[in-house]
Amino acid sequence: MRRITLTALISLSLSFPALAAQVSVEQLQDRLDHPWSLAFLPANQGVLITERSGQLRLWQANSGLSQPISGVPPVWAERQGGLLDVVLAPDFAQSRRLYLSYTREEKNGAGAVVSLAQLSADNRRLENVREIFRQQPMLSGGANIGTRLAFDSQGYLWIALGDHFRSANAQHLDKLQGKLVRLNADGSVPQDNPFVGQAGARPEIWAYGVRNPQGLAMNPWTQQMWESEHGPRGGDEVNIVQKGKNYGWPLATWGVDYSGEKVPEAQGGKVDGTVQPAFYWKVSPAISGMAFYNHLRFPAWKNSLFIGALKEKALIRLQVKGENVTEEERLLADRGERIRDVRQGPDGYLYVLTDASNGKLLKVGLRD
Repeated sequence: MRRITLTALISLSLSFPALAAQVSVEQLQDRLDHPWSLAFLPANQGVLITERSGQLRLWQANSGLSQPISGVPPVWAERQGGLLDVVLAPDFAQSRRLYLSYTREEKNGAGAVVSLAQLSADNRRLENVREIFRQQPMLSGGANIGTRLAFDSQGYLWIALGDHFRSANAQHLDKLQGKLVRLNADGSVPQDNPFVGQAGARPEIWAYGVRNPQGLAMNPWTQQMWESEHGPRGGDEVNIVQKGKNYGWPLATWGVDYSGEKVPEAQGGKVDGTVQPAFYWKVSPAISGMAFYNHLRFPAWKNSLFIGALKEKALIRLQVKGENVTEEERLLADRGERIRDVRQGPDGYLYVLTDASNGKLLKVGLRD
């Protein structure tokens, strides 16, 4: 696989079409409390939005932002924890099922939980809520929780889980910290997961050695799952998820510790037995949610991967060709807003959430 790092992009950027000046932005909402994720209901019924403090809301073009939808499980909303991702079941149009990820606290710390629920026909409440997954053990004090959800084309549910700021656990197969998990839609374990039947290993695990996942999306052209994550100080990365593979953290990293010193366990950027990222940044943008662009509305965005940036306060566009990232561009940098999530809407526009107590829902496109 050919991989291109940020340093290598310097020579490529001169030929990259600069689209930032052509971007159009429409603000749809500005009263969201640290929104974290969004999901589009079918048939133009609106957009579900999670707020980290624990509310699930519905935004509709003709009526604006709803009151909180009832029935959401209680969450532990501290530091990076709270109500996080929301995804619709592939058969949502028939079943009204959706999935929520959030944090709960137990005796030794907090961790990720995923619940399955049904959205009522009037979009006002969740019904038949039941927990289908719990990260074990729960060790987090509120950092490196991660937790993104995505479905693949075969209907499997994927969960990306942070290391809880206990880096060594990302390499331990008996713990669910720093792991990429693959489940059936009902929460049961597929029997072809790589560690099923292996002593001392959790059968839910598909891949391991990740730090603090912030994005998870299936590449629509290759049908591979891609994941993005925070490095420590530097070393944010994008990975192509492969069965049973070790993505290196904390043994392999392109970042350093927050002190500026070497990560204690690190053996270098490349370590035998670990998979290199598809793309990484030596200086961290603090990347967040991500989405592939696969729509005819804006041809200039064909084969793009969009990723939010919290520290750099921008929307990053990566040009993708197969398994390679070939170009990079920053959008929305002039707005000075932390980008928490980005999704492609059914209309071909991008919908972006900003991370603030008065967080915004933005509709982003290109001018004609």
